[in-house]
Amino acid sequence: MRTLLLAICFSALPGMAANIYTFGISGPESVTGPSLPTLTGWGYTIHNESNSDWLVTTNLTAGAFLYATPTLLFDFPDLAPRATADVPYDSVTAAGLYQILWSSNAPLGFVNSGTFTLSAQWWSGNPTNGGTLIGAAPGTSVPYSASLTAVPEPGTLGLTTVLGLGLLAASAHRVRRVKKIQALPSPRESAM
Repeated sequence: MRTLLLAICFSALPGMAANIYTFGISGPESVTGPSLPTLTGWGYTIHNESNSDWLVTTNLTAGAFLYATPTLLFDFPDLAPRATADVPYDSVTAAGLYQILWSSNAPLGFVNSGTFTLSAQWWSGNPTNGGTLIGAAPGTSVPYSASLTAVPEPGTLGLTTVLGLGLLAASAHRVRRVKKIQALPSPRESAM
């Protein structure tokens, strides 16, 4: 009897082990915003490692964001066995996992950090075509951080460069004028 019970337990292990999935942030875990206001965000990768069951994503949570307005971009994919969803962050098409819009009063050097937590379920087949719910999949979490650093804005960098070149040209013109005046004979020397 004991041998039979062990055989049943060990035969169930491969089926249980096959129902795992991976969840990760695509791109860097730390996102830096160049100037205010700015959008920054994350993409995601999910891989269903099951050989037979569908993975249905059901919820995504994140920590609290300070000095930023968060927007959930996640599209809650259903993944067939052995399938992968890889969605990079794109602010233009609003694709990815999450994005934040930094507030104009965010202090430079401020860091928003926390954890994205994904919840999912296992289904015996396609949930929209006859599949049945098997049960909850274990939740999985990924840490994130977004920092705000100062970088010259393109508009001010160009203005600073033009202003600097203008001052340099004016200074060079003044030097030439002073040298020219010094080279002229004085009025006394002209009278002689």
